[in-house]
Amino acid sequence: MSKRLYNWTMSLAESPRAAWGLAAVSFAESSFFPIPPDVILVPMSLAKPQAAWRYAAICTVFSVLGGIVGYGIGALLFDTVGQWLIQLYGYGAKMDALREAYAQWGALVILIKGVTPIPYKLVTIVSGLLAYNFPLFVLLSVVTRGARFFLLAALLHRYGDQARAILDRHFGTFMLVVLAFIIFGFWIATRF
Repeated sequence: MSKRLYNWTMSLAESPRAAWGLAAVSFAESSFFPIPPDVILVPMSLAKPQAAWRYAAICTVFSVLGGIVGYGIGALLFDTVGQWLIQLYGYGAKMDALREAYAQWGALVILIKGVTPIPYKLVTIVSGLLAYNFPLFVLLSVVTRGARFFLLAALLHRYGDQARAILDRHFGTFMLVVLAFIIFGFWIATRF
């Protein structure tokens, strides 16, 4: 089953519409969707290592655009959609601590959480809710999301053949690691 899933994933990664799927997931993940774009970025970059930089750029641009939507949810729709998302991700009781953290370390919070497994949508919604400086938020989002995706692209570009050989043999383990990464990010988000 793992081999079939791997073959299916790689064939999707090589399809002409894969970049649009990557853009959609990158956009959605920054505002409401729980799955990070890395799940698509990795197979796409392994299927076409020469395009890894373009894929990282797509992830960065659409992640920042999705972050702007998340910011809008926090700024304009917090009492409805924003409150629901914050409660869903377990941050409801931590709003006072977040306000304090943003007041003292706002830029650092955005930069650090943008590259960690902590769901970035929490950063975007809280930034909007707390009316964090919007142009600075966009700039910091470009820096942190770009760093994350371009670092991954650099690794995949450089070690793509070896990574694909390992993935050929251990795709099931890779999927478990991705799942653990997602769960760990949500766990961290609810603890800190």
